[in-house]
Amino acid sequence: MCYNGARRYLILNRRRSSDQRNKRKKMTGRAKRKSKYTQSSATGNGEMKRTRLDPSKAVPVSEVDSEQRDEIARLYKLQMPEDLYHFWDFCRQLCPDDPRGALRDTLDLQLVGPFDILAGVHINAKNPQPNFHLHWRYYYDPPEFQTTLKGSEDSQYHIGYYRDTPESLPSFVGSSEAKKGCTISQMGDNLFAALFLYLLKKRKERSSKKAGEDALESLEAKLRDRAETLGYCLEQKTKDMKQRDKKVVTKTFHSAGIVVPVDKNDVGYRELPETDAGLRKICKAIAEAQNDEERVKAFGPLQEIITFVQFANDECDYGMGYELGLDLFCYGSHYFHKVIKQLLPMAYNLLKRNLFGEILESHLSNRSHDNLDQLSAQ
Repeated sequence: MCYNGARRYLILNRRRSSDQRNKRKKMTGRAKRKSKYTQSSATGNGEMKRTRLDPSKAVPVSEVDSEQRDEIARLYKLQMPEDLYHFWDFCRQLCPDDPRGALRDTLDLQLVGPFDILAGVHINAKNPQPNFHLHWRYYYDPPEFQTTLKGSEDSQYHIGYYRDTPESLPSFVGSSEAKKGCTISQMGDNLFAALFLYLLKKRKERSSKKAGEDALESLEAKLRDRAETLGYCLEQKTKDMKQRDKKVVTKTFHSAGIVVPVDKNDVGYRELPETDAGLRKICKAIAEAQNDEERVKAFGPLQEIITFVQFANDECDYGMGYELGLDLFCYGSHYFHKVIKQLLPMAYNLLKRNLFGEILESHLSNRSHDNLDQLSAQ
């Protein structure tokens, strides 16, 4: 499609009536943009007011001191939710000598990431210059995702926080299996809920006659008791998470969805002119091209979409480039890294989420399925 053709396409796509938006939905095959009435309930830069604890209950203060909290914030440049510290207290009571391994025998889970800092492992790290943005950052983890628990090495199962903006607290806790793909599954809005859901799954997988069932029952009882005492919800889908779902403009390839500010004039996001299936087909043609000549030709349709993104950015629909950049990242091929570096840092900058752009660029420069522990010798 020529430059002028793309311009005409986008001008037509800017008409705001309901009938025209429905027509555009049929043309692109993407989810319909959220209405301004739904989107306006977001605060600021996609950040949402969130209540983690039951205000009617007197919640015990975590034993983690301010110095440790400040250290995590300094190294990650992110504020951690209170459930992280309460979860650390819980695991310290389960196994005082090795809190990070408190769940290893029963669930094959290891506390990692910010828990390594709480354990002081970073102080004598073998790697003299660890990058905490990359510490247990798996191959398909977008900048919005931060690992806190790791599981099976075979599937590279891991659990972590998903944030919509660097300044906000996590929107939910999710899980992913990097050896199987980029999908992020929601597991509640706190680590207790995520562990509870994981534990129930493991109990279903094991027979009651198998060894370890008593240990699982004991852990479940302790987990329920602690969550109830602290006022944490153990539901997989909380009210706040359902409210976030209403603000999600598109699911993206990783399925966790993205939230961007959309104003009263419905400006902030527009759909890609391609279905998910269509975009995957384009990506496959590029990644599996037999030679450079075929690959250059296969890049043609993608370049057309990038042209649409450039116009969308000019008209403040920053979510379009954000979506395309994340989809290419989630597809996983190194052939898209150059394009991703053009699209995503720009989108993060326009959305005022610069830290995510920094994390992305560091990740693309060191993207690997292996060597994920930044505290070990590199």
